[in-house]
This record gives sequence, C-alpha cells and structure tokens, in this order.
Amino acid sequence: MQKGFFSSKVIKFIIVSAICFLLIFFNPKGIFNPARTVFFEIAYPFQKAFYLISRSISEAAFFISSIGTMREENEKLLRENNALSAEVTSLQEAKKENDILREQLDLLPRDKFDLEPSFVIGQDPQGLGSWITIGKGSSDGIEMGMPVIVSDGILVGKVEEVGWDSSKVNLLTNAASVINASDLETGAKGLIKGTYGLGIIMDMVSQGDVLNEKDTIITSGLGNELPRGLLIGKIQEVRISPDKLFQQAIVVPRIRYQKLDIVFVIKK
Repeated sequence: MQKGFFSSKVIKFIIVSAICFLLIFFNPKGIFNPARTVFFEIAYPFQKAFYLISRSISEAAFFISSIGTMREENEKLLRENNALSAEVTSLQEAKKENDILREQLDLLPRDKFDLEPSFVIGQDPQGLGSWITIGKGSSDGIEMGMPVIVSDGILVGKVEEVGWDSSKVNLLTNAASVINASDLETGAKGLIKGTYGLGIIMDMVSQGDVLNEKDTIITSGLGNELPRGLLIGKIQEVRISPDKLFQQAIVVPRIRYQKLDIVFVIKK
C-alpha cells in the first residue's frame, strides 16, 4: 500500500515538474519571467559544464581524426621526399659522369680517332684485372678487335666479344693478349704479352736492339691491328728470355686497370 502510494506521488511530482518546466520554458505572456531567471541562473553552471565537456569531446574526436590524416600526409610526404632524393642522387651521379667524361675527352686525341665513350659496367670477378665489360655493343658500332684507350691515348686492351649493348674487353694483362709494340726512344720492336693478370712484358725483342729502363713503350702499328703511337707503359726491368734467344722487358702500365671507370673505343 505504501509502495503504491509512494509511486503515485513520484508520478504526480514528475508530471507537475514537467508542467512547471514547460510553463517556465515557453513563458506564456511573460508571466514566469522571474521563475525563468532563477531557473537559468541555477542551470547556467550545468549548461556551461555540459558545453565545455561536449567541446572537449569534439576537440578530442577532431584531434584523433586529424592524427590519421597527418599520418597519411606524412607517409605521402615521405614517399615524395624519397622520390626526390632518388632523383637528386641520379642527377648528381649523371653530373659526375658528365664531368668525368668531359675531363677525359679534353685529354684525348679526338682529331685523330672516331671515339665511342663507355662506362665500365663489369670486371674480372677474380680481381686479376684481365678483362672488363663496357656498356656499349654492336648497336653502337663496336666490333671485335677494336682498341680501347683512356685519357692521353693510353691503350688498355682490345674488344674481344661483342653483344648488342655491351662488350667484353681483354686488357693488356690478359694472358691471351698479344700486341705489337716498340720502344719510343730506341725503336726496338717486340710483342706485349699479358701474364695472367699479374702484369705485362715486352717479349721477342732482338738482342741486337736496345732496351733501357724507364723507356716508353708504345704500339708499333705493325700489321695494322692497332694505330701507331698509343701509350702502353714504361720499362721497369730488362732481362734475357729463358731460351737465351731474345730480350724481355717488364713493362709497368701507365694506369691501374682495376680503377677504370670510363674508356673509349677507337672505331676508326
């Protein structure tokens, strides 16, 4: 009985409160102005707190959503930055290659030869310096037997194998390499041979010819296989051949073949 009475009182209170609230809120003819003022004064702190809380929640939601947007933008910027870095590196490398090529061309006898420049793209993996691969082939007019030089007209080898866009060059240190050569100072003639990547020797020199240490060795032009006057190296030591029939000379190349970056093929 008491429970039902209490419930009816609560219901009545709620209904009366709702009616009062509506009357105050809509305020017909301004009758409840004083009550509205009191009500808003009481409700103001709660209204302010609710506004601040809802604003904080809204800002937090915006911040969380902006994190995802910022992450996407950062990833996009990172990809663009990596692409730009790669492009800059490529341009720097191209500039470096062009500078090297220009420097080498300034030292070459371009008025004498039809030259095809190429970068070295491979070399003897055993480190013996007996051959290299260049990035030019038959599509660029490269043929077997063509001499390969570097700056100042220094001979480094001959083209041995030709592909469409690359070629193999046997260096002077290759055991299969044989070049007609002569002593620039004395005119003594012989054959430059490779010694399995260990160096080069001038062999088959008549004992009646003169060879001196520090003499300059050049291509002789015999047999029309190579132009005359290409530099090979300097004599380090003169000796008699093992069969005692000829002279030999150990020749030091003018450059280190393992350090080759760019070469020039003499096409004509």
